[in-house]
Amino acid sequence: MDEPATGRVTSADGTTISYDRCGTGTPVVLVHGAFTDRTHPLLREVAAALSPWFTVYNYDRRGRGTSGDGRPYAVEREVEDLAALLAEAGGPAGPAMVFGGSSGAALALRAAAAGLPIGKLALWEPPYHVGPGTPDLPARFAERLESLVREGRRGDAVELFMVRAAEVPAEAVAAMRAGPGWAGMEALAHTLAYEAAVMSPRNALPAGPLAAISRPTLVLNGGASPRWMLAAGHAVAAAVPGAEHRVLEGETHAVSSRALAPELLEFFVAA
Repeated sequence: MDEPATGRVTSADGTTISYDRCGTGTPVVLVHGAFTDRTHPLLREVAAALSPWFTVYNYDRRGRGTSGDGRPYAVEREVEDLAALLAEAGGPAGPAMVFGGSSGAALALRAAAAGLPIGKLALWEPPYHVGPGTPDLPARFAERLESLVREGRRGDAVELFMVRAAEVPAEAVAAMRAGPGWAGMEALAHTLAYEAAVMSPRNALPAGPLAAISRPTLVLNGGASPRWMLAAGHAVAAAVPGAEHRVLEGETHAVSSRALAPELLEFFVAA
């Protein structure tokens, strides 16, 4: 694959959103989850794998990478960011298709429910809480994360998110704090409140808005992910009319590109 071309779009509130573009064909926009931007290996590899068939847009969500940010934060601004990407990507090849991973899947669902022009929608493990065994999130989780960052306690915000939302054992997080990757995680700490806001309080499933989605939708889960994530995938697929649900055996929430890319390719090329 040739080196991606870098571009920018301007969102409705004036925020600049940066993206990498590669490939040729019907456009596909990739939406990241927590702790990631367009340099993350997973979606860079997915973009490369899809590029022989599609024009792939891999973008920095607001507050990350070289994209701008805006205050106060609102989920509606992120939907507008995606709308700007879709307008940039769309054209004679038709409306762009969208893939969202984890909380990025929830953002993609919000965009689809808002009526954005999306050709097809593919999702990896949107982490809604719909049954027993889900993480016990604190009340006002987004506000707590934002407060920690405002107090200069970025590492504590990362730890709170990792332990309470991602179910990483506290001792493992303590070891991570001494590792080389921690500084990069702290650099994105201010966006963790954004993720919590995208997911809504207590990560509740927005069944009503999901029922309004009319685009072909694929929901993917890992067979080795926690059972509550599998339950969330089933619930999303049941809520979106006509959605398909697939389980990738052996995969965890940290899915590999070699498992994910073929599923996306099959779904996106299907009539």
